[in-house]
Amino acid sequence: MPKFPLFATGIILYHLNRNSKDMETQLGKILIVDDNEDLLFAAKMLLKKHAKEVTIEKDPRRIPFLVNNNSYDVILLDMNFTEDTTSGKEGFHWLKQIKEIDPKAVVILITAFGDVEMAVQALKEGATDFILKPWQNEKLLATLTSASRLKESYNEVDKLSKKQKQLQSDLKKPYADIIGSSASMKNIFSIIDKVAQTDANILILGENGTGKELIARAIHERSLRKDEIFVGVDMGAITETLFESELFGHKKGAFTDAKDDRAGRFEIADGGTLFLDEIGNLSMPLQSKLLTVLQRREVTRIGSNKAIPVDIRLISATNMHVHEMVMDNTFRQDLLYRINTVEIFLPPLRERQDDIPVLAEHFLKIYAQKYRKEFKAFTPSALQLLQKYSWPGNIRELQHAIERAIIMAEGDQLDSRDFFFLSAKPTNDKVASPASFNLDEVEKNVIQKAIDKNGGNISKAAKELGLTRASLYRRLEKYGL
Repeated sequence: MPKFPLFATGIILYHLNRNSKDMETQLGKILIVDDNEDLLFAAKMLLKKHAKEVTIEKDPRRIPFLVNNNSYDVILLDMNFTEDTTSGKEGFHWLKQIKEIDPKAVVILITAFGDVEMAVQALKEGATDFILKPWQNEKLLATLTSASRLKESYNEVDKLSKKQKQLQSDLKKPYADIIGSSASMKNIFSIIDKVAQTDANILILGENGTGKELIARAIHERSLRKDEIFVGVDMGAITETLFESELFGHKKGAFTDAKDDRAGRFEIADGGTLFLDEIGNLSMPLQSKLLTVLQRREVTRIGSNKAIPVDIRLISATNMHVHEMVMDNTFRQDLLYRINTVEIFLPPLRERQDDIPVLAEHFLKIYAQKYRKEFKAFTPSALQLLQKYSWPGNIRELQHAIERAIIMAEGDQLDSRDFFFLSAKPTNDKVASPASFNLDEVEKNVIQKAIDKNGGNISKAAKELGLTRASLYRRLEKYGL
């Protein structure tokens, strides 16, 4: 290749000091590959004032060694060396070599002979930018600054990606499995974002299988207590005789099987989050004992007189209609007020039909991989069946149905015939007849369902009902809702 024109080198040297004091850019580590020694010298003189390190290289054959053994923020690569002066073939060859070694390398191609077509091709081949020589120093520095910022963003994304993978591995973040884009789920996500950073007591309502524990864990992982422990307790599985021992702990010798001191779930959860699932199953006497602890924020182990203070964030859940239970005197009103500073209603899957295809695809990937099957999709008839089915067992039933179908079916798609076991079960084809045909009662029920579906969001409920907020509020007042 002909030598870089001396007048061009002179231009570079002439401009070395012009405005350089105004450029405080830290460009990181830069590699310049060009067979023109005058250009290499001039570029290094310019860039060393702004870069952490500048490496120059005349022989492109050393590129693999340099890139394999060093990390560069930006690489300036000439497009023409010994083969010819205009085609750019050598530049594209070495660009390909760099990208094979480091796919995220930031490469700027430089040449004295360029056109728009070559520039477009350079970008298609993976180059970050394309500049012509002789260049203006200010433009070169600006181009390198942008390229360095791009490299920083790549590095930041890599760090965040690694951090996320590590956190998911360590914590197995369950909220990653909360899937849904329906209006009701978007509203729930919004509530989670609002309440997570507080220590407000949360009550999660919803049918079995709707994912109440996942929501509880999501709140914990987004809270100020995320680095502390999350303790879940199935209240429905604890007998009355073991209630105090399990929740409050016991001292050695307190009863026949108490062979050692044991901390209860409240103590274990100290500093973190305590999740009391199926709290509606507690008897009235146990509700009273629980309320006392929640009010005092201290526990006393069985067999001890020493009160132990506990600092917990309380999240409760139930599939029961606790408000009706209060009216029936089967659930303490003061306990309900203690645990439901914020209520989150999880709609049943039959009211989230838009989410069924997404959930189904999610479980398809999981179980296809688990059982080493080649299933990649659902047929339209299968998706139609899944969306029509009422799913009394909610997401948990959907999960098990897809697992069963994958085990038994063959091919690469799941068809409606693979879900034959759902055919005899209830579907959403028909709307259930109302208990009463009184128009006021029908309207009241429809309004209540719209509010429940939208998680209590009045604006969204009004929109779905085709009403203004004011009109909906008037009806809520009318029906005492």
